[in-house]
Formats: sequence, C-alpha cells, structure tokens
Amino acid sequence: MAQATPDNDAAADAARHLFAQECTFVRGVAKLEDLPPPGLPEVAFAGRSNVGKSSLLNALTGRKTLARTSNTPGRTQELNFFNLAGRLMLVDLPGYGYARASKTDIKRWNATLRDYLRGRPNLQRLCLLVDSRHGLKAGDVEMMEMLDQSAVVYRVILTKTDKLKAGELKACAEAVMKALKDHPAALPEPILTSARKNGGIAELRTDLAALADAA
Repeated sequence: MAQATPDNDAAADAARHLFAQECTFVRGVAKLEDLPPPGLPEVAFAGRSNVGKSSLLNALTGRKTLARTSNTPGRTQELNFFNLAGRLMLVDLPGYGYARASKTDIKRWNATLRDYLRGRPNLQRLCLLVDSRHGLKAGDVEMMEMLDQSAVVYRVILTKTDKLKAGELKACAEAVMKALKDHPAALPEPILTSARKNGGIAELRTDLAALADAA
C-alpha cells in the first residue's frame, strides 16, 4: 500500500473540494443529436444493471439524490449529464444486462452508446463498474472489447466490496487484474469501492479530479 505524502494529501484535499461543489443535471440524452456540445472533460460511468452506478455517483458527490437509485434494474434509459463545478462532466450511461425493456429500446440504447463512445472527443475516461460479488461477466467483457476498439481509456471500479470477505475480495481483484492485461485500453488496476461504507470513494475522487486538472 502506498504511503501518504504531502502531494498525495494535497491531491486528495483538492479532489474532495471539487466533488463537494455544485453538481447540476444538464440533460438526459436518448439520441446522439441531442448530446450537449463537447466542452468540459467528460467521465462516463457504465455497468450492468443494478451494479450500483447511481449509488456510486451519489457517494462521489456526497449527495443522496443526484442520480436516481432503484431496486428495479434498467431504470437509467438515457445518457444523463451532470456538470460538476464547471470543471468536469459526469455521464451516467444506461445499464446493460437485465434492463426490463423491449428489444427495440435496448438496441437503440446500445447504438447510441457505441456512437457516443466512438465519437466523443472530450471523453477522458470511462469507469466500468463491476459487482465484486460476481466479477467480470459476459456483458462486461463485451463492453471492454467495445472500449478497446473505440480507444477509450477505462478503469474497472469494483462495487459493493463491503459484501465480501477479505479473501473473496482479494481473489476477485486479482482475477480482474489478470483479465485487464488482455485489454489495451484498460488501466491496469481496479479501484475497490463501497458506496454504502464510503470505501474507495476518496481514491476514486482523486483519480478523476486529475482529469479536470489536466484539461
């Protein structure tokens, strides 16, 4: 484990300050032509339905209702854009997997998502959320291959880590790290998070705040 240094502490403080700033909903987008003009650096969040995207976004920004949470998978059916302090755009992408929707709707969402990933010049990072209880599933690997093809840099974020024992979590993280070696657009190490217990949230904030600072 890396030891704390003044530089690391300063970066963590700056990240905490950034994510404590005003974060406002910009728009929900179902069609590519409705995307907001590319401007701020964007960080997108993707994952299987019910992986905990909304809970993670709420934890990152210290809010309870920024992103809607639900026990019904597939409630996020648009690309939802949130402006963080005029410095970073957070994009909540439609969940994949168990969405209760028609095949036509799912096909349309997937086409919009692919076009967004391939053609968004200011997309700096994608956070691919993976439920630590289940590890990488076929849909996750499919998304990783799409990101590799689109040359979108992404990091796997393991969610719900508080629900595993230490040994189980270690095994999951090691399996994911091994799989990431075969994906050229992936960053090599996942970040382990628990929205319920705030685990890994500071680390993820610091990682993402660096993208705003580099813009």
